[in-house]
Amino acid sequence: MKLNSLFLQHKWVQSILGGLFCALFSLILWNAGLMDMWEGKTWDWRESLMAKPSSATDDICLILVDQTSLDWMSQNNGLNWPWPREIYSVVIDFCKRVQAKAVAFDVLFTEPSSYGVEDDRTFAKSVRDYGNVASAAFLKKLSNTTPAQFEWIENRPFSPITLNGLKSWTETPAGKACLFTKAAMPIAELASTSSIICNVQQEPDPDAIYRRVRMVSIFGNYIVPCLGLGIYFADFDSQIVGNIKQESAIGSGVLSIDNRTIPLDKKGEAILRYRGQSGTHKIYSAASIIQSEIEFRNRGAAESKETTIDKSAFRDKYVFFSFSAPGLFDLRSSPVDSVYPGVEIQATILDNFLVGDFISDTPEYVVIVWVIFWSILCAVCIASVKGTLPLIFTGGAAVVLPASICIAAYVVGVWLPLVVQELTAVFAVIFSLGLNYVHEGRQRRFIKNAFSQYLSPVFIEQLIQHPEKLKLGGERKELSIFFSDLQGFTSISEKLSPEELTSLLNNYLSVMTEIIHEEGGTVDKYEGDAIIAFWNAPLDVPNHGVYAVRAALRCQNKLALMRPEMKKVVDSDMRMRIGLNTGVVVVGNMGSYSRFDYTMLGDSVNLAARLEGANKQFGTYTMISAATRNAITNRDQKSEVVDNGLTSASRNNNINIQMKEEFAFRELARLAVMGKKEAVTVFEPMSPDDFQANQYIYNTFDKGLQFFYKGEFQSAIEIFSLISDRDHPASSYIKKCRELLLSGVDATTGWNGVWTMTSK
Repeated sequence: MKLNSLFLQHKWVQSILGGLFCALFSLILWNAGLMDMWEGKTWDWRESLMAKPSSATDDICLILVDQTSLDWMSQNNGLNWPWPREIYSVVIDFCKRVQAKAVAFDVLFTEPSSYGVEDDRTFAKSVRDYGNVASAAFLKKLSNTTPAQFEWIENRPFSPITLNGLKSWTETPAGKACLFTKAAMPIAELASTSSIICNVQQEPDPDAIYRRVRMVSIFGNYIVPCLGLGIYFADFDSQIVGNIKQESAIGSGVLSIDNRTIPLDKKGEAILRYRGQSGTHKIYSAASIIQSEIEFRNRGAAESKETTIDKSAFRDKYVFFSFSAPGLFDLRSSPVDSVYPGVEIQATILDNFLVGDFISDTPEYVVIVWVIFWSILCAVCIASVKGTLPLIFTGGAAVVLPASICIAAYVVGVWLPLVVQELTAVFAVIFSLGLNYVHEGRQRRFIKNAFSQYLSPVFIEQLIQHPEKLKLGGERKELSIFFSDLQGFTSISEKLSPEELTSLLNNYLSVMTEIIHEEGGTVDKYEGDAIIAFWNAPLDVPNHGVYAVRAALRCQNKLALMRPEMKKVVDSDMRMRIGLNTGVVVVGNMGSYSRFDYTMLGDSVNLAARLEGANKQFGTYTMISAATRNAITNRDQKSEVVDNGLTSASRNNNINIQMKEEFAFRELARLAVMGKKEAVTVFEPMSPDDFQANQYIYNTFDKGLQFFYKGEFQSAIEIFSLISDRDHPASSYIKKCRELLLSGVDATTGWNGVWTMTSK
């Protein structure tokens, strides 16, 4: 259970779970259709951005009855709208003359001509003579309460279309959506002479934009293609068409015709790839077509340079006929143009069919898998980056990349939903930013709680800005280690009440801790009146030995200033012993998962503690090891401290960081502490002023120390006696020399000059 809890608390795990939740929430909205409107708008953007003519675009042209055509017919022929259908026969004769492949009328001729039966017969005769004409019907759906009405064309010249797999397909939701029970059919004269009857009824998306088209419709037992597909069949004779139809099939998501595959969505519709705005397919005015045909008829078969239209412009082209004059215009909305003639939608259908590049819907399971992957990826990436600029870049990529991916999908012919990806990315980014905020807040609180007792506020802020410098667990690192203890504190504490003792101790520790923090040190712990601190962790502190020694001297000076007031409370002088050592230790967060401390371990730590106690032997109050002294004296005196946080701390506290000739030292002994066989040389640090003021004492002490090292104890006693009344270490050495003389130790007995401690 504990491991599971820790696992769930891991930031990566939370990011993955959060990304999964964001994906599932977005997918629920997507599946409910709540994004359809916005998805449609993003699809329109993709269509408009990527629309361009295809290799088949020039194979399609349009003849439109525009306002110019209406004006010309009225002014030159005295015919007002509606025109007699004999005029349309002129258009058909022109298409036959110029060897167009086929003509599709995007016009419903469901009522007899107002000019009489002969007018319809003339029109039908031209249709029959040409033979490659697709006529329009309008299929309808009736409510459940209205009886079905089937009206089909008898004596039709075309073979019925058959599709393999049709019966099973009509039992699917897609097939049922293509069933119709009522039809407005063309007049008998036209229907009986047309090459094929096509359905011009199409339904837009809920926002009234035509993005999808129904390729085939089922009316009774008959298959009716859309006009854009039917004109393709109108180009073949009955036998060829029959062979094509026998090879055609329809199934789950696919319509196959003449070795061309048309992907269908769950409603049985195909997604169009638009070629451009209105006018992308070549448009001709009906007036110019009629004039050209009249000129051809008047001049016979001879070519004329005065001909309005060049015959070669229509050779082997598919021709759509419709209206564009105001009041007659069949206006629709498309992704590429808000005013788009319905006939151009039919032309786009044929264009897509000829090239074979209809757009496919992305399968739902692919969308689900991709959205989940994308959401988790966004969440993990955002949660893993730090800094404002990386966050902006990553967040921007999370928003921009889905659009780029969807454009790439469009290029290969796939409608990959964009809005669900964008929404998922936004949710994932918001979640991850919140997760970052929570983790950073937790991390800030952790660092502040963990180090507020140990580090100065400046160092804590440095850690918050660069938490990578705080390594959980242990690391080997060279530190300067500080141990301090109040002399005779046990006996002092017995004289005070708990309240007085607490107040005294808190005041003392606060002042000493402040100095350590000002010098860039880390307080490890308090043990009663004892203070344990170190330098160079968790943040690097160049020349850490300097700061440790300076802190020790400042603490001694501060205690000297506090001593008179403290004496009033404890009735004795308060003195502090300090031991300093520099060496490699293991430092880091150590303990259990539920409780740990930032602390240090190693022999160098133990030596610092022993040096603090060794002050008792010599009557000194600050003792440092040779390693600490060497760390100070071996530094580059002319170099400046690298600004890694310590410089900032020093400047903020007005600390002079120029370290040249800052300290003076006197050698105290070659000391073997308890538990150690090897001796270390120890020193007493002081300010240069103190050294100058007592230079005679220190020089004399050094002469006596050299006799002690040689084993000439009597000579050492004589020298030390000169200053013993003014120097505690000299008095301690006199006592030590006498002990050695009594024990028979001298230079001839293998004396090594080491002062061996027998107690802590």
